[in-house]
Amino acid sequence: MTTPPLFPGFDGLMTLSRREGVDIRPTLLRVLTDLYVQARAHSSDEERQFVELTSRLIDQVDDATRAAVRARLAIYPGTPAEIMAKLGLKPADPDQHVPLAIEIAASPVVAPPVRPRTEAQLRMQSNLSMQPTDAAEINDMFLRANSSERALILHNLEQTPLKASARIPSFFAARAVETLEMAAFAADIENFTLELGETLILTAKVAAQVANDPGGEPLACAAKALNMPSAVFQRILIFLPSFGSSVTTVYRLSRLYDRLSERSALVMLAAWRGSTLAVTRAKYRPTLYDDERHRARSTPAQTRTAAQPGVVFGTRNTSRASGS
Repeated sequence: MTTPPLFPGFDGLMTLSRREGVDIRPTLLRVLTDLYVQARAHSSDEERQFVELTSRLIDQVDDATRAAVRARLAIYPGTPAEIMAKLGLKPADPDQHVPLAIEIAASPVVAPPVRPRTEAQLRMQSNLSMQPTDAAEINDMFLRANSSERALILHNLEQTPLKASARIPSFFAARAVETLEMAAFAADIENFTLELGETLILTAKVAAQVANDPGGEPLACAAKALNMPSAVFQRILIFLPSFGSSVTTVYRLSRLYDRLSERSALVMLAAWRGSTLAVTRAKYRPTLYDDERHRARSTPAQTRTAAQPGVVFGTRNTSRASGS
């Protein structure tokens, strides 16, 4: 049996970024490095997967990202030897506890100046609308991932220039937060899900997935999209039977919620709405107007023809009969 990868959605997210025209590989490399150096030690499988993913990304990112990753791994004692060689790091001396970087040359090569992007390019990059099929792919990837992988995906969504959903108006958001807390206190999951779907403009199916997901990350995104106070979110977690029974789960989701950005939550909200549109299009595609127009049988244009053979048209006799 093969060992499952640490980040099964990693390659899919890279493919999605290339298809959308958004290069998020620098962000992915930074996040992957940060997650790796957080642990003091790693198993052989974790080290092997880190080497495989990082080796590909190091050759595909810009110099600034490569330098930042190099600095992070230079002071980490568990940096794999393959990555150290790829980044130009030399092994640590016996009397030292961290690997040292190779000395910088006295006369470094000056990189050519980067041409700044125009205002139109920046405006287009910050408003890349999410296609329904890609929204469905992000949603499916997020639902299949575990807690650590979901945290990585949410961190990437904060950096990606994909267009996020508009903020929920403060009046409706405040009223929804109060209603959700009351429903959670009464353990009324049905009304809790209904209020969540109506406020965030989600279908009943998607709202049920958000409210009933055992991991709790979708619920954290929904609460952040409503600008819910952290204390209220913690109380809701304690009141809901699916989360309140586990202190570890409440603590983990509370930490995630405090670090979750509003933009990541709103991009995830856009993915939920877009995935619903993708399912609707797939379901009713045979009856779309364009499909009917393309499938319609073409008929030759009808033209008015001359008199057919054997047909005699009567003529009106306007002359009066003359008497003889």
